[in-house]
Amino acid sequence: MSTRERFAEKEITKENHIFSRTRTTIESAFYGNNVVDVASVEQAYRLAEKSSATIVTDLPIIHTKELGLPDDAKMIVDNHGEVVGRTAKARRRIGLPESDDDKLDGVLREAIYSARSRKFYKTDVVVGLDEEFMLKAHLAIAEGFEVNLLSYMLNFQFLNGEYEKRYENSKQYDEGDIYLYADPSWHDAAYPDGLVIIDAKHNAAAVLGLRYFGELKKATLTLAWATAHRNGYAACHGGEKAFHFKDKDDKVFAFYGLSGSGKSTLTHAKHNGKFDITVLHDDAFVINRKDGSSIALEPSYFDKTNDYLPGTKETNYFTTVMNVGVTLDADGKKVLVTEDLRNGNGRTIKSRYASVNRVDREKAPITSIFWIMKDNSLPPVVKLEDPVTAATFGVTLATKRSTAENVAKTARDALVIEPFADPFRAYLLSEDYADFKELFENGVDCYIVNTADFNGRDIDKNVTLKILEDIATGADVWKPFGPLDNMSYMPLDGYALDFSDEEYKEELASRFEIRRDWIERYEETHPHAPLPEEITDCLNGMIKKIK
Repeated sequence: MSTRERFAEKEITKENHIFSRTRTTIESAFYGNNVVDVASVEQAYRLAEKSSATIVTDLPIIHTKELGLPDDAKMIVDNHGEVVGRTAKARRRIGLPESDDDKLDGVLREAIYSARSRKFYKTDVVVGLDEEFMLKAHLAIAEGFEVNLLSYMLNFQFLNGEYEKRYENSKQYDEGDIYLYADPSWHDAAYPDGLVIIDAKHNAAAVLGLRYFGELKKATLTLAWATAHRNGYAACHGGEKAFHFKDKDDKVFAFYGLSGSGKSTLTHAKHNGKFDITVLHDDAFVINRKDGSSIALEPSYFDKTNDYLPGTKETNYFTTVMNVGVTLDADGKKVLVTEDLRNGNGRTIKSRYASVNRVDREKAPITSIFWIMKDNSLPPVVKLEDPVTAATFGVTLATKRSTAENVAKTARDALVIEPFADPFRAYLLSEDYADFKELFENGVDCYIVNTADFNGRDIDKNVTLKILEDIATGADVWKPFGPLDNMSYMPLDGYALDFSDEEYKEELASRFEIRRDWIERYEETHPHAPLPEEITDCLNGMIKKIK
């Protein structure tokens, strides 16, 4: 099997690299008399259906047999309170120089002890959908949050008979299974925003005082991505699709951007049926750094309901739904208010069957990586011509926050740097830089697509889709990006580029300076985790040429 759950007696020592204090504390909680095993998706559904906080709609779930659900399953709604997005400030990582591990482990032990008289449910899933990369993950979650339990089993791959066999035959890694402990009812005045403890090196985490399902999903992916990174993969918080051709090699495109940037739109776009397209995933996958193949980590999609009006095709594939409104239709049936009227960031676990062209592994090597940015100093698309420049703009990916994150509105409107669009990294940023640089050195092309505006004109998604089509078919034409020989751009009607405009050059230089200044601040605040000097040299060189 892929990761390790059981150990010979002689292996159960503190010298075993799989064990740690945090992991042992978390795993031990799974074996308490207060923990009930949930052995099927159907069992989880019945628990969620009966939970006092659940709203059972009159909307049937389709593909129930394939999903392991009862035939009569209906879409169920679970609504939370004020917080309806991820809370980054709650995350703490074990093992960092600045981390007080003794204190965190003490808080963790007390949290588990204080919940000993309450019922918890536990279940197992697989993360990674191909025998080359499969991890087993265990979740224990407090009673009262049965919808989150069910969502977890639907978001990841439940260990049914097929996947039990596939997992047993999958590639083995000298890594421990993932253990995730969750108690949304926990409260400690010292941690008013909740607490997420991540021990990435030992594949263990605890989510305390946070109800939002996305915390469980991303904590699990944080551990899975870190495991992938340690074992020869580039960890990807993004989407991937492939264009298949009969007369030439396939083109495999990967898109990286935060929620709301357009990565799901670009990933799932069917281009009016002009191409043979397959989709790997729109949020979580890994790329083998040696052969360029890719593997999806999840079967389902954690989608925003706001993107789909009631009655549209996509809503047929909803299963569990959270933080949305419910109303009565003309026949008196309970139905969803899919738009973000109740609150921002309404979400659903949408089944894999929404994508008729879905694959779990893309064997063809990755050919192009796209950094999705909302930066109006850049034209709709820019090509980065060398590995250092390509990786530099990945590490300084500039975008804006969305309602998927629990931040103030002023912070959401500001341009921010989020390296590789991955706020869930649990290893050194320099290592991510090296992983992606290796892909570019192996021949992967790199582009920036700006999905905001340029020269005061919005960049419509159809403009971006046409850009992708031209790159896929080889119809792309590039011109030098002013004085910068490491960048080029695709000339497009309505988005003229004028390097004789001093005001534009000043704006462009200022955006590069924002990136350089971010790197310098990062170095100051992470003295034990320096970045390669070539990143700053690259940015300084471009700033000098522009000015």
